[in-house]
Amino acid sequence: MSSHPPTQVSEPSTPPEVTRETARQLVEQLTITSGDWHRLKANRRARALEQAATAIVFLLNDQSEEGLLRLQQAVGWLDRSISAPPCPTHGHGSQSNPKDPQT
Repeated sequence: MSSHPPTQVSEPSTPPEVTRETARQLVEQLTITSGDWHRLKANRRARALEQAATAIVFLLNDQSEEGLLRLQQAVGWLDRSISAPPCPTHGHGSQSNPKDPQT
C-alpha cells in the first residue's frame, strides 16, 4: 500500500487581477445577449455555460454564496430541473420561475 504525501494548495502562478479579467472576458463571450435570447433561451448547454462562467467570477471575488447560486443554476439547466421563463415582451405577464432569476 503506497502512501501519498498530503496535497497542498498553493497560490496560482497567475496574478489574481489577470485571472479575474480572463474570467470576466469569458462571461462576456458566453452571455446570451438580447439579440440571441429567442434563439438560445432554451439551449441548456449555453445557459449552463453562462451561469458557470458567472459563478467563477463571483468565486474569484470571494462571493461564495452568489457563486454557489450560479453553479446551482448551471446544474439546474443541465439536469433539466429549470427551464426558460416566457419572453416578457410577448405579453405573458411577469411570471417567472423562482429557480431561474434573470442575471
